[in-house]
Amino acid sequence: MVGELEHGNIRVGDLDEAVRFLTTALPNFRVRGGGSSGDGSRWLHVGTDNTYVALTEATGDRRPSDGPGLNHLGFVVDDVDAVRERLAEAGYEQSSVGEPHRYRKRGYFFDRDGVEWEFVEYLTDDPAKRNDYSDT
Repeated sequence: MVGELEHGNIRVGDLDEAVRFLTTALPNFRVRGGGSSGDGSRWLHVGTDNTYVALTEATGDRRPSDGPGLNHLGFVVDDVDAVRERLAEAGYEQSSVGEPHRYRKRGYFFDRDGVEWEFVEYLTDDPAKRNDYSDT
């Protein structure tokens, strides 16, 4: 079996806002299911049939912070410029564009909780070129 990411799990301040952010950036994402945890916090799985993000709404003082934890999640997209446009039109802040590279384009955005998300468009199907870490 090959290791591949099935999901990421993050705690968010506003569950509905997090869903809005993800479905704006990635229109093929949908709410797959949800419920509530033993402590009463709501949770949802948002994604496709094959991959998703597990979102849990923070309760009390368990809110996202700048401390240890998730840095960002990255999603491969067909058109990073279209993602930038959708998110900017919806009022989300771009954190950085990503260093120019001949085989990929990247953009980073903050959601309303200040969580950073990366979107990458590969400009080649060649895995060696996709995984090229030179500066150009």
